[in-house]
Amino acid sequence: MSMENVRQRGIVLLGCGKMGSAMLAGWLDGGLPASSVWVVDPRPSDWLKGIEGLHLNADLPERPALVLVAVKPQMIGEAMPQITALGGGDTVFLSIAAGATIAKFESLLGAGTPVIRAMPNTPAAVGRGITALIGNAVATAAQLDEAEALLSAIGQTVRLEDESQMDAVTAVSGSGPAYVFHLIETLARAGEAEGLSPALAMQLAKATVGGAGHLAETAAEDPAQLRINVTSPNGTTAAALEVLMDETGGFPALLGKAVKAAADRSRELAG
Repeated sequence: MSMENVRQRGIVLLGCGKMGSAMLAGWLDGGLPASSVWVVDPRPSDWLKGIEGLHLNADLPERPALVLVAVKPQMIGEAMPQITALGGGDTVFLSIAAGATIAKFESLLGAGTPVIRAMPNTPAAVGRGITALIGNAVATAAQLDEAEALLSAIGQTVRLEDESQMDAVTAVSGSGPAYVFHLIETLARAGEAEGLSPALAMQLAKATVGGAGHLAETAAEDPAQLRINVTSPNGTTAAALEVLMDETGGFPALLGKAVKAAADRSRELAG
């Protein structure tokens, strides 16, 4: 399956909320014509309605290259009947519905259907997401390559060795942006407590977390070395890290518990 194949046979988006819209915007920017895209969404945004040539809630092509399932997990049962007729052929079903297993899609579409499960995250909205993906037994190497190319419109991609890893991925990168947003909130509040205005404290916290994240991604050194580089012996950073790096009350224990709670919940929801 090639991008030319997607262009010719078309791609269907089942659901087009924030994540689906981010992906669609990336594809259109990358040169995919709107006429190659069908969107099924009961409440389309004004942005969607304004895309010239897009097939919005129109009759679907007979054998599109790919169907992107981008509805909320609890909506799958309600939404899928519209596209089950496309199962069992060479149309690839790429799901970004959190917690919905490959087996669930195989039960709805038939075991011979190529299914790829992916977990993106919300920085996709600015092209800085990271998406983990894994295919079922009938998804070919070429189909996985194609899915990866489509997902790369919203950021980085990684491939998993086993679907069971998806719960840990959910806990680290899927839910992870929320942990970072909360870090920004609490860092800003702590700055206020030390005498800064709310606006200044928030600006400092956002820029610091955003900048440090970018540095961590682009620097040759690993994060541990970057931390050491900032930490003068007996200085201000060392005083703070003594609190944060405490094995029982600091980040090691807290984030360990948080990530485990998210992963356990992911397993529960999938079960």
